[in-house]
Amino acid sequence: MLTEHEVSRSWSQLFKGRNFEAATFDRAEQLLEELRSESPLRHRLTLELEELRTLHLSKQSIGA
Repeated sequence: MLTEHEVSRSWSQLFKGRNFEAATFDRAEQLLEELRSESPLRHRLTLELEELRTLHLSKQSIGA
């Protein structure tokens, strides 16, 4: 199990760029699973991931 600091650092590296692939979101889910269910960081990152997915999908539909 990773610490919150390790998850936070990995998360930042994962979403450092602007182009995300399906594998990026899969890895993000794996990072979330490393955190305790009651963790405030897990809650915050879960919401952030939902927003990033929404943005990613809207960019894909505009570019299509």
